[in-house]
Amino acid sequence: MIKLIVSDIDGTLLEDGGNQLNPDYFDVILKLREKGIQFAAASGRQWVSIERTFEPIKKKIFYLSDNGAYVGLCGRNLYLNTIDQETVREMIEDIRAAGLTVMLSGPDVVYMENQDDKFYDWIVNGYRFRAERVADLLQVEAPYIKVSAYRKTDIETATVQIREKYRDRLKITISGDMWMDCMAKGINKGYAVRLLQESLNIAPKETMVFGDQMNDIEMLNQAYYSFAVANARPEVKAAARFQADSNRNNGVLKILKGLL
Repeated sequence: MIKLIVSDIDGTLLEDGGNQLNPDYFDVILKLREKGIQFAAASGRQWVSIERTFEPIKKKIFYLSDNGAYVGLCGRNLYLNTIDQETVREMIEDIRAAGLTVMLSGPDVVYMENQDDKFYDWIVNGYRFRAERVADLLQVEAPYIKVSAYRKTDIETATVQIREKYRDRLKITISGDMWMDCMAKGINKGYAVRLLQESLNIAPKETMVFGDQMNDIEMLNQAYYSFAVANARPEVKAAARFQADSNRNNGVLKILKGLL
């Protein structure tokens, strides 16, 4: 019997950077809860963004945000995994030197130096982050849980040297064509799913997971019922046992309705 469902957001439920979830999801998730099935949203997004996306049912789901660095629910974090301050500052300088946009995530706020109004508007009104502009990220005094690099296209190629330099110090993952996210060593969505499973006494064979990008592979490995959406990367499809229709065709929703 399925007891836990976990889904990525961008590229799996929504277009990347979108915020309008099909309202049928809210009704289906509530009906699944009536059957004793928990739901968790797992994303590279900030928890605030997850909460705003699932606003009508925000008190009924778990948040696995910042690629597993934050595990919580409405109004409360259960697990918080921070990064060493000196490593973060060194990473910020290297991302700047590579000519990429850098963002620094605390538990509740994402900080950015970028003065591009359109980019800031996209982060706040597209991803629906709680964001703050600062003059210098190196002066931010807060716990750090994630450092991100942004490039409009081909972020994977643009960050080869950075990823090689920090591979033994940080968990680094590529999300889509635009984002590189860096968390504490060992932190990923799969780690967050395992924490939730252990807390709820739910086994991988009782877990269903949906994803589309490289940062979803660890959590796909944490569930027997692992689904890649049709628009997923080939590596993700290879890691998953099953396939759902694409995000544009509400593939995840079709599977969830089938459970009912």
